[in-house]
Amino acid sequence: MREFQRQLTENNIKQSISRKGNCLDNIVMENFFGRLKVEMYYGEKFENVNAFIEKTHEYIYYYNERISLKLELSPVKYRTQFQYI
Repeated sequence: MREFQRQLTENNIKQSISRKGNCLDNIVMENFFGRLKVEMYYGEKFENVNAFIEKTHEYIYYYNERISLKLELSPVKYRTQFQYI
């Protein structure tokens, strides 16, 4: 653990972790990665790293364009709907 901390310090990187007992800090990314694993990775076999990266890029595009039943909009449209008001 100390080696990890030393590498972060040497490379001028600040570690981002949630505070103890506060899982809300990372809930958005935890939700995204949970969906990504269920919808894309489970049961998949990738030929190489490039195929994996390409499939991940395709999924992110799909994820941002699909309609969310909760929002009734795609995530991109939801985030930008008030941008031009």
